[in-house]
Amino acid sequence: MVLASGVFGPTSDIKHWFQTEALQILLIALGAVLLCRFVKWGGNRITARIDRKFQGSDQLVRTERSKHNHAMTQVISYVTIGVVAIVAILNIVARFGVPITSLVAPATVLGAGLGFGAQRIVQDFLAGFFIITERQYGYGDVVSIVVPSGIEPAEGTVEDVTLRYTRLRNADGEVITIPNGQIVKASNLSRDWARSVIDVPVPPNADVNHVTDVLIEVGEAAFEDKKLNKYLLDAPTVMGIESLTVDAVHLRMVARTLPGKQFEVGRELRVRVARALLRYGIIVPDIMETASQPTSQPMSVAQEDKE
Repeated sequence: MVLASGVFGPTSDIKHWFQTEALQILLIALGAVLLCRFVKWGGNRITARIDRKFQGSDQLVRTERSKHNHAMTQVISYVTIGVVAIVAILNIVARFGVPITSLVAPATVLGAGLGFGAQRIVQDFLAGFFIITERQYGYGDVVSIVVPSGIEPAEGTVEDVTLRYTRLRNADGEVITIPNGQIVKASNLSRDWARSVIDVPVPPNADVNHVTDVLIEVGEAAFEDKKLNKYLLDAPTVMGIESLTVDAVHLRMVARTLPGKQFEVGRELRVRVARALLRYGIIVPDIMETASQPTSQPMSVAQEDKE
């Protein structure tokens, strides 16, 4: 075995090395493993506490601060574990008699090579850093992410956000892992508040004023219903005629909801609208479409009227 000072000499030198340096290496490795486990355990305790606090409260959705704290705890845990591992490796290398300063030049060359060969990884880390610091989305958010090679955007609930990747779970239960550097566009569907938009098609010969009154009645009844009232920020409104086709007149109904609840509210409102139209003998020519439009800032009445 060769060290910086030369070749092992007598057996006593080998025995002395095992009693000193080897023992220190073992203690450093063991301490690093225990410290990493402790950091991971502490991070899990903090995130579990955040989850219990939300589940034990009367809040229907997570606050932006809670989602950000959850994501930051995970990132800090991963970064701390990485730092501990690097420090432990450097100390172990030093115990073998290799001076750390002599590794500066090779490390520089290696770093330059990795910089050219691992540009995508560096891009992932930089993108992840800005995603977390700018609070674009966090744990529990419902997001829609577009990647360069993706035909359709990946939609789902954020289960994990790190500096390198974002992990989603979609409505089918599939887990989607997306490198942060590959994200072209990220739409947060559960930020501050959301909108459930329902386009209601009616026959061209139908009385539009009467249909509008029916939709207003449905919206008011939904807002007074205890099941939907906790999700609605205000009573659903009828925007008027959205489009005209040969076979149908499309009227738009809009409801502002709590973050992430626009899908549930949209499904329930669509059922209520279909029942109300059937009760009044109004035949829907085709299937109603429900869309959800997230937003981070409230829109003015003029902007809503413009839509």
